[in-house]
Amino acid sequence: KAVVSTQSTGAWNPNPSFDPKVMTTFIDDQNHELHANMRDFLSKDKFFVPRYNIPLEEERELALQRLKQLCDNKFISVHFFSTNPAAVFAAHENASIVDGAMATKMTVQFNLFGGTVLKLGTGRHKEILDGIDSLSNVGCFGLSELGYGNNAVEMETTATYDSETDEFVINTPSVKAQKYWITNGAIHANYMVVFAQLYTGEVNNGIHGVLVKIRDDEGNTMPGVTIHDMGIKMGLNGIDNAKISFDNVRVPRENLLNKESEVHEGGEYTTKISGNNRARFLKVADQLLSGRICIASMSQGASKACMAIALRYSATRLTAGPAGKSDFPILGYQLQQHALIPLLAKTYIYDIALKQIQAMYAKFSVPTRDIYTVSHREIVMMCCAIKAVTGWHINTAATISRERCGGQGYLAANRFGPAIGGSHSSMTAEGDNSVLMMKVAMEYLADMAAKMRPGKNLGAALKIMYPQYAPGILLRGGKGGSGRDIAYIQKVLDLREKILFFQVAQKMRVSMKDKAAARAARFEKWSTQEQDLVQAAGRAYSDKLISDMCHEKIGLADPSIQPVLKKLYNLYLVTVLQENIGFFLSNNLISRKAAAGLRNDFDDLVKDIAPDSLALADGFGITDEMLSAPIARDWELYNSYDNAGEMEKFEDMIRS
Repeated sequence: KAVVSTQSTGAWNPNPSFDPKVMTTFIDDQNHELHANMRDFLSKDKFFVPRYNIPLEEERELALQRLKQLCDNKFISVHFFSTNPAAVFAAHENASIVDGAMATKMTVQFNLFGGTVLKLGTGRHKEILDGIDSLSNVGCFGLSELGYGNNAVEMETTATYDSETDEFVINTPSVKAQKYWITNGAIHANYMVVFAQLYTGEVNNGIHGVLVKIRDDEGNTMPGVTIHDMGIKMGLNGIDNAKISFDNVRVPRENLLNKESEVHEGGEYTTKISGNNRARFLKVADQLLSGRICIASMSQGASKACMAIALRYSATRLTAGPAGKSDFPILGYQLQQHALIPLLAKTYIYDIALKQIQAMYAKFSVPTRDIYTVSHREIVMMCCAIKAVTGWHINTAATISRERCGGQGYLAANRFGPAIGGSHSSMTAEGDNSVLMMKVAMEYLADMAAKMRPGKNLGAALKIMYPQYAPGILLRGGKGGSGRDIAYIQKVLDLREKILFFQVAQKMRVSMKDKAAARAARFEKWSTQEQDLVQAAGRAYSDKLISDMCHEKIGLADPSIQPVLKKLYNLYLVTVLQENIGFFLSNNLISRKAAAGLRNDFDDLVKDIAPDSLALADGFGITDEMLSAPIARDWELYNSYDNAGEMEKFEDMIRS
C-alpha cells in the first residue's frame, strides 16, 4: 500500500534569507570540485548505504572496501600532502559523514602511515609509497604503546642495528611496550611504520621510524610478529584495532625512513636534526599535526550531519500547538531552539576556523604554494586547539541532538548512536584533548618567555603584563559590556587569554639555583596543583583563536550570507561569555547589568536565527543520501513497513 507522506521541511520556512548553495561554497572554502564530486559519488552508489546488524568480520571488510572505492575513484591520495593538503582534509570530512570507520581507516592509511613514508622516506621507499593509493600496501602507524601514550618519547620498543648482517632487529621488551590501538593492524595491514628507540652499538639515538612487514602477501603474520585482535569497542567497530609485538624481527637497514637521519653500512649514525633525542622524536612524529586536522575534519563532518538530522526532524515532527492539536513543529518550541541553535552556531564557527587552519597548515607544509605565514609553534598550537574543541563539540552535538529527537534519536539508523561512539575516539585519539590543552599552554608560555626576555621585546612584555594589573573597568574602556557589542567581546576574550596565561606564568615561577630542584618544583605546580588554571588558559587561547579567524573570514563572505553569518558569530560569542561568566565578572571585565542582559541577547539571537536553521543545515552541502537517516528524510514512509532497523529497502523505495 502506497504511503502519502505529510512531511515537508519546506513548511518550516520556504523563504530563507539566503541561498544555501552560496553558503555551501563559502563553508567548503577550497576544493569545491572535489567536495561536489565526492558528495555526488557517495550519494549515487548504494554501497555506502549504512548497514547495522552485520557480523564484525563483515563490518570490517565493508569499511575497507568502501575506502577502496574512494581510492579507485581518486578522491584521496597520499601525494595530496605534497600538492594540496586541504584536499586530504576535505576527503576526511565527507567520508566521516557516511562511515566513521571508513574515515578512520583512511586517516591511518593516508595521513599517519602514508604521510610518514612520504615525508620521512626517500627514493628507496618508493615501492611502498606507490602501493598506498591503491591499497595494495595497507599500512598502520606504530607509535602508541600500552604503557606509553602521551609520553611516547619514553617508549620501550627497540630497533638495534646489527653490523654483521646490515639489519635492524626489532624487539618488544615488555608487555607495556606492545604497540597498542593499532588501526588496520588486526586484519588488513601488511606494513607498519614502527617507532622505536634506535640503537647503534650501545648508543641510543632516539626514536626513529622503521618500515616492518607484519604480514606476507597472503595475509599470514610474519615470523616474530604477534598480532592480537582487540575485539569489540564502544563504537567504530569497522576498524580492526590490534596490539602488536615483535620478537627479534629482522628488517634490512634500508627500511629506516632516512630523509632526516641515516644509519650507514657498518653502523655510523648521522642526522640533519639539531638538538637532543626529544627534538628528533618531534620531527619523526610530525605527521600527528596533520592527523589532528584530519580528526577535526572528521569531527566536523559528523557534527554537521547530527545538526542536519536533528533540525530536519524537529521541523517535521508535530506536537501540541495553541489549540492542543498536533499541528506545531517541535522546532518552534523555545526548548528545542535553545538546545539546537547554539550548537548549530558553534558548528558553523568551528568549521570556518578549521578551514582557516587547514589553509595555514597547507601554506606552512607546502612552501611552493605560498610564503610561510605562521611559525611552527603557532601551527602546533592551532592544530592542538582545533582538534580538541571540535572533538568535544561532536560529543555534545551528538548527545544533545539524540536527546532532543526523543525515542527516534535512540535508533541506530538515525545516526546519533554511531556519532556518539565515534566522538569518544575524537576526544582521545592522536592526543587526549585535555593533554592537548596542556600542549597549547606549554607552547604559549614558551612564546611568552621569548617575548619577555630582557632586552628582547619590551612592548610585547608590557602588553602581556598590563592586563594583570590594570583594573577591569579600565581595561574595558569604562563600558559595562553588551552581548551585541562585537568589538567589546573580542577585547575581553583577548584580555581573558592574557590574564590567564600571565597567572599561569606567575604560578610556574620558582627561585632555585639547583636546576634539578627547580624542574621538580615546576613539575609539582604544573601537574598536581594548577591544572584547572592551565586548562582554562588553553581554552581561552582556543576561543580567541576561533573568534579572530571567523571575524576576518566572515568579512570576506558573499554579502548575501554575511547577515546570517554575523548572527551565528554573535551567538557563538555570547555563548562563550555565558560559559565563562564567572571569570569575566570576577575580573570586572563585564558589569553585573551587562551579564544579566546576556540572557536576552541569547534569546533574541536564537529567535532570529531559528527561521533560517534548515537553510543553514542545507548550507553544509550534505545530500539526503549521505545523511541516510529516516528522521532526516521521510520517517512516515520508513515506518510503513517492517524495516528491521535497516536502510537498504528504504533507500530503494525513496530513490525509485
